[in-house]
Amino acid sequence: MSKEFFEAVKLLETEKGIPAEYLYEKISAAIIVAAKHDYNGKDIVHCDIDEEKQKIKVYVRKNVVEEIEDPDTDLTLEQAQEIRKSAKVGKTIDIPLKTKDFGRIVAQTAKHVIRQGIREAERGQMLQEFKSKNQELVSAKIERIDPITGNATLEIGKNQTVLPKTEQVPGESLKEGQTIKVFIVDVKEGGKGPKIMISRTHPGLVRRLFEQEVPEIYDGTIEIKSVSREAGSRTKIAVFTKDEDIDPVGACIGPRGQRVSNIVEVLGGEKIDIVNYSEDPVAFVSAALAPSEVCSVEIIDEEAKTCKATVPDDQLSLAIGNKGQNVRLAVRLTGWNIDIKPESGFFEGQDQN
Repeated sequence: MSKEFFEAVKLLETEKGIPAEYLYEKISAAIIVAAKHDYNGKDIVHCDIDEEKQKIKVYVRKNVVEEIEDPDTDLTLEQAQEIRKSAKVGKTIDIPLKTKDFGRIVAQTAKHVIRQGIREAERGQMLQEFKSKNQELVSAKIERIDPITGNATLEIGKNQTVLPKTEQVPGESLKEGQTIKVFIVDVKEGGKGPKIMISRTHPGLVRRLFEQEVPEIYDGTIEIKSVSREAGSRTKIAVFTKDEDIDPVGACIGPRGQRVSNIVEVLGGEKIDIVNYSEDPVAFVSAALAPSEVCSVEIIDEEAKTCKATVPDDQLSLAIGNKGQNVRLAVRLTGWNIDIKPESGFFEGQDQN
């Protein structure tokens, strides 16, 4: 094989990040598969690739015998000594093959196996890269936006994947060439390569943004207990710390609100409510209904996790939220079904006589 062959392999390693050793292993296997056709598929062909000396040695290993039983695998002593004078009966002898003698069909077979090996290596590399980033936040460049479906093709590292329209934040306008943050929801091995699920609407994206922005969350001093989100509109996040000297909500908001402002900016203006987590469901539900005030919370059924929250009459619409969003997010955040009642016991428009 020529010097250009080894240079091409090194180029593949550099450009695609596929280890040369892996490629040589696949190429060696391809040559063996191809050459075995001339020996009825017998497992007697060997291939050694020496990158340092830039040489490929292909040979057939045959048995030296007194009487030939299988011409594919056996040689007489006389035949063997024509190749190597020191040959002896009962030993084996390696017979060099010239790759140019394999023929066009054999060469095509080898090329096919090599291409397949490269594709497998690329898929394997892509799978490992994304698995290492599973459930993580990554930066991605928008390569293309499908004008019909709205799906965006993203470049993440050396790989490409698709951000479906359904996983994009409602109302946001993505542009080709733009760099955005996406959350890798799941990575699975598929028949045609890794299946990567990425999202900009997943609550995990907000969780990771807070970890990046708030050192106390990153180092574990403050723990994010739960997140509920309606992407592009509002997110509620419950935080907790065992350190009595730290205000977890204040730490997440940051000096002059800078930390939470940075996250809101990344999310395109999405509102964020940060509340204190509590093991006490009464306290947790009260906090989760922010920004509304709560007069009281009554546990109706602890096993079914149902409760009734009473709020001031003038806070009722705030507690429920636009189209029920505030209470809906509070339910997801706490895991409790919350029935909201006004303090007077009467709803707006209800006859009080």
